[in-house]
Amino acid sequence: MTTVTNPVERLRLRLGDALFEKVAGPEAEASRDRIHLTPGPRWFAPDSPVARVHADASMFVGGLRALLLQSLHPLAMAGVAGHSGYRGDPWGRLEHTATFLATTTFGTADDAQAMIDRVRSVHDRVRGKAPDGRPYRAGDPHLLTWVHAAEADSFLTAHQRFGERPLTAGEADEYVAQAARVARALGAVVVPETVAELGETIEAYRPELEASEAALDTVRFLLREPPLPRPARPPYALLAAGAVSTLPAWARDALDVGTWFRRALGGPAGTVATRAVRWGMGTSEKTRAYPRAGVPATTPG
Repeated sequence: MTTVTNPVERLRLRLGDALFEKVAGPEAEASRDRIHLTPGPRWFAPDSPVARVHADASMFVGGLRALLLQSLHPLAMAGVAGHSGYRGDPWGRLEHTATFLATTTFGTADDAQAMIDRVRSVHDRVRGKAPDGRPYRAGDPHLLTWVHAAEADSFLTAHQRFGERPLTAGEADEYVAQAARVARALGAVVVPETVAELGETIEAYRPELEASEAALDTVRFLLREPPLPRPARPPYALLAAGAVSTLPAWARDALDVGTWFRRALGGPAGTVATRAVRWGMGTSEKTRAYPRAGVPATTPG
């Protein structure tokens, strides 16, 4: 291995390595190699819209936005609050989510299907009653569509705002259609296939949405009590501001997260934070060694 003597390059490598391991977990390198280097057909081509979106640094903003938006469905939130360790093990949840996205987007077709089967098995066990007495189950096709739509809308919105290569209108429609394949494999039935249908789907769920106590607790956790050391909190605040700034106004109002800073400066803050992530991860030896590692890898410069 070549020794890096330039202090700026060393900083980049340390930042990229730390972020990669935070997202992908302690077995990050082995997981990356298994997902990306195993030979075999894939569900999606390497430069397809879904691959471009899911490999970009804007996913850090999109992922946080998706969690905030998803929290507004009280039944989906009841399942998270009742069966998830999102407070006790937030990084473990992040690792599982990142591995799912990387495997279904970049892994072999066999590995993608195996991942889908594992997640469906978990969903079968997640059921209960919300605080208002309504029953829920994670495998409910209606809830699966909401979770999927919130994710697809968030990932695409963040990419179009902060991504290195925003998609054309046609590519954006293709992204929604490609993401729909994964949602159907998980058990969703009515799934949007275009950007217009995605917007209509989000709008159709609005009568069911509310800022439940569980949703507000999620907001406090994600925006005010992030599980990070103090030096990492200012950069994280920039990512969070970017995520909040891209939420629909009605969602910001419901969650009471539309501070002046996030409304007025969230866009520039998100741009700065995303570029910083791309700068670091793009020169990490781990991500540079295989560019489609589920996290961005770009040429320095």
